[in-house]
Amino acid sequence: DIEYDTEFYTVGIHTLNPIGPFASPEEMVQKGYEETKKHISNKFIITLGGEHSISYGPIKAHVEEYKTLSVLHLDAHSDLRDEYEGSKYNHACVMARVKEIAPIVHVGIRSQCIEEQGNFSRKNMFYAHEIRQNKNWIEDVISRLKTKNVYISIDLDVLDPSIMPSTGTPEPGGLFWYETLELLEETFKRRNVVGFDVVELCPNDINKAPNFLAAKLIYKMIGYKFFM
Repeated sequence: DIEYDTEFYTVGIHTLNPIGPFASPEEMVQKGYEETKKHISNKFIITLGGEHSISYGPIKAHVEEYKTLSVLHLDAHSDLRDEYEGSKYNHACVMARVKEIAPIVHVGIRSQCIEEQGNFSRKNMFYAHEIRQNKNWIEDVISRLKTKNVYISIDLDVLDPSIMPSTGTPEPGGLFWYETLELLEETFKRRNVVGFDVVELCPNDINKAPNFLAAKLIYKMIGYKFFM
């Protein structure tokens, strides 16, 4: 890493075999929870995957492990529907489930359905169009994280589609690379980040750059955790 003049991989990285396939969303949540519980006592766990619903199992395990925990949610969508397409564990519902077990601060939101209105604390909702008018938005976000322990959940569509077109539901007006890194670096500096996930990469055959962006983002966060 040029910025830190450090090879972050030297901390030691082990990639577990993928879990799944699953017969139901409920099984997916349970297996993600169980796999996280196996390793949480002695590893820093990073969860990678497809749609955002995979995040709930690992978050639940972290809430149980750390007792007091806030979730920093970076996403274009608030994912606060109580139910969608017949499931409470659909990707559109993941933060509604998380809200039942931990406080959430949402950042980068720019798409929301009417059903989600009222299902969140407005003071913890940082819409993308508002943070562009606020020079102190990073400070404001971190101030809303009321616990020392923080779990970070990143849906890659929080990023602007000009740099991250490879998602299932891209939205214009997203965050860019360096402002995202600044938020993450400050969060790691000032809170105890206990785990994170990165989800919703949808690779395409034409443009490989988003794949490398996702990998580099994960690598930078490993560095912020262990080398700062």
